[in-house]
Amino acid sequence: MTHRSIERLIKGRPTSDGDGVKLTRVLTQDLQKRLDPFLMLDSFATDDANDYIGGFPNHPHRGFETVTYMIDGRMRHKDNAGNEGLLRPGSVQWMTAGRGIIHSEMPEQEDGRMEGFQLWLNLPSEEKMCVPKYKDYEPTDIPFHKDSSGAQVKVIAGDFKGTKGPMQTSKTETQFYDLWFPEENACEIEFDIDSNANTFIFVYRGELECNSSESIQNIPKSTMAIMGNDGEKIKIRGQAKSKAILISGIALKEPIAQYGPFVMNTQEELVQAVNDFRAGLF
Repeated sequence: MTHRSIERLIKGRPTSDGDGVKLTRVLTQDLQKRLDPFLMLDSFATDDANDYIGGFPNHPHRGFETVTYMIDGRMRHKDNAGNEGLLRPGSVQWMTAGRGIIHSEMPEQEDGRMEGFQLWLNLPSEEKMCVPKYKDYEPTDIPFHKDSSGAQVKVIAGDFKGTKGPMQTSKTETQFYDLWFPEENACEIEFDIDSNANTFIFVYRGELECNSSESIQNIPKSTMAIMGNDGEKIKIRGQAKSKAILISGIALKEPIAQYGPFVMNTQEELVQAVNDFRAGLF
């Protein structure tokens, strides 16, 4: 088996969303085909309350799932299906927008650090109009795998060496891991990756090295590495105290038609989504 190499490094684009929340858009729309089934990855990390205090007031979604993973801070979710939950450090919110949902995500703090990620995961065509679903996972719901290398893998979705995350996706076989390297020393860890899966790594503490079959490549902090589809394993070495997320999934290979928070397969479906939202049918 061969080890995947880094195809491309991405620094992300500073932007704002919601009511002026500052964030970095790492997986942008131009990368959707390359990283199918993933549509977007936002990273947010700030100690300045002015960067997040406006939050994300009511807004709609249709046709995909959002996965919000909090590192620090508190964010309150409410939606028009009657769901409400509090995201806190280490917790995850997995929301399936399906045929349509309107929700808000508002900070439940006026100072302190806010840090985390939001991933948009596409739904297959046959599930785009499913009934919306929402689930909060507390930190205690998400298992850690303590690897023999000394690293720890927090398994949010998928299965790492028999440790299964609380979320499992059938068609895309999504893997979402948070990697923690020891505080005392660097170490190396290896992952098995389906040859059909698109995979990326984002480093949010320290730095990593990717040891491919051809070379050793560095992934600096605040950088996403798109992994080539040139192997069935990924071998990475993390410096002491480094942390990163690894996300992988099987491509849907379906057309993507997007208009803001609506992601369908055709332009006609997009028009219908906008009309349904304006008619109050979400």
